[in-house]
Amino acid sequence: MTTPQPGDFALTRVHGITGAFIRAGQRLVGDGAPVQHAYVYVGNGEIVQAMPGGAELIRLEEAADPVIWSTGRILLTAAERMRVCGAARGLVGTPYSFLDYASIALAHYRIRPRWVRDYVASTGHMICSQLVDEVYRRAGIDLFPDDRIPGDVTPGDLWWLLQVQPRVTSADRDLWRLAHG
Repeated sequence: MTTPQPGDFALTRVHGITGAFIRAGQRLVGDGAPVQHAYVYVGNGEIVQAMPGGAELIRLEEAADPVIWSTGRILLTAAERMRVCGAARGLVGTPYSFLDYASIALAHYRIRPRWVRDYVASTGHMICSQLVDEVYRRAGIDLFPDDRIPGDVTPGDLWWLLQVQPRVTSADRDLWRLAHG
């Protein structure tokens, strides 16, 4: 098993009826990833994860078993790791909304009205993958340097990021920013 470092994120499977609903939603947006949940390791055996009752800080052993860690794939400096952990802890209590899944699905089909996007952005609610993306953004790390709107991230997007771009360093991100303005 990979030993996570503070600031790394994990992707997991969700079992039962909840997992079935998430997998169905993922299929609707063409997301064939074998994972349905994400969380951030903040050190001291603790993680932060988005849950229907709000983002929570729990012990790693209480969380779903990871399928894959970002460890060794997204390389962070010590300073970046500290910022990621601080950002994650700062989002504990953030509300959750299943409406965000619908918004992401509409975006996939390019039929999302601006009012839906604006409403979802204004609520401050986050599903698990949005929370991971936001944690990294707040730490100054853009996991998806493309034209997507912040928060348009599924667990499958994080999965493909780890599959397609293993070993992304802060220097790689800096070069991308220079090249793409």
